[in-house]
Amino acid sequence: MTDPRRPVLSAAERAADAFDLFGRVSSGLRRLMPFDSAVWTAADPETGLITAPMLVENMGGGEGCAAYWESELLEENVVPFRELARAPVPAAGLRAATGGLPARSARFRRLLLGQGVHDELRAVLRIGDRPWGLVSLFRTTGEFDADEIALLAALSGPLAARLRGFTLPIGSASRADPPAPGLILFDASGEATSINAEARHHLASLPAGPSFPSPLGLELPIWVIGTALQARAVTGGRDHGTARVRIRTTEGRWLACHASSLTGPGGGPGPVALILEPAAPSDLAVLIAEAYGLTSRELQITQLVARGMATAEIAATLFISPHTVRDHLKAVFTKVSVTSRGELVARLFTEHYWPALPEPTQLQRPDHPPAQARIPTP
Repeated sequence: MTDPRRPVLSAAERAADAFDLFGRVSSGLRRLMPFDSAVWTAADPETGLITAPMLVENMGGGEGCAAYWESELLEENVVPFRELARAPVPAAGLRAATGGLPARSARFRRLLLGQGVHDELRAVLRIGDRPWGLVSLFRTTGEFDADEIALLAALSGPLAARLRGFTLPIGSASRADPPAPGLILFDASGEATSINAEARHHLASLPAGPSFPSPLGLELPIWVIGTALQARAVTGGRDHGTARVRIRTTEGRWLACHASSLTGPGGGPGPVALILEPAAPSDLAVLIAEAYGLTSRELQITQLVARGMATAEIAATLFISPHTVRDHLKAVFTKVSVTSRGELVARLFTEHYWPALPEPTQLQRPDHPPAQARIPTP
């Protein structure tokens, strides 16, 4: 029997980057299950928040996009992405999930109904519990049936794997001092009120995408707005997550964007402070490990290999046997497509700019102090 996913997966294999992936997959999928508009976006695998790139098809301007994500994070909705990320099936149709009563969802009442949307099919593109992308498909007539929901769910893992492969940082480390952190302040209503020069510098390096006008004289990307909205959601008790996302720049590097709500006079709601800064070494290490599909233990061992530690030293540090270390290393070599420790270090430090890392996070025996660092120079 022919796999119904084949034309979409074939299109995905030809993609040059994540944005190209979204375009090719959307076009191929529309031939199998027609829809009128769509939103495809990458997600930070640690927080599930939206990040670059994002493809919006036939959905209007930046204001509508900002309102969509504001509803997603701050209102009571049916099948929010954070629930789909943990659900047994990572896709759901709005009408199917509400028994034909989509107005149960604030998103439908406030936004979709006025835009003529009849049904929404959304999915989280995930590997295990890691979300790599989010997708929403919209129809103005007709409902998404069970077969169509199942098809999109079956595409979740393969498409997430393709997205994961596009996350590797590009280029070697810069010898120049990194730019200082940028700061943007939002008032209690979500309006951007002030920004420093460093934030403007970082914003200029972000890829094109949906953006929203601000009183600051510049448009703010939806990924920045989404992070600020998440900070408000956490403060309001709507989410226990973190308002933090990593965004890939046009040069292939990564910025960390994180926000928190401040307290105003008398303990009332204050502004939201959002920081934009170059991703820390630990961020890059996790991104690279995720892109290659390394487990947390394999990441620990890879860090220690990069420090020049022998198998016995690694085993003593992690309280495991040398045989187990060798088994993990074999798995790492296979995933990274190398055949030796030297190739492994060269691949991570030279090709993908995995900078020198702090000591790996694991317990040390008192009689087994950490080995002296022997980190190759990038």
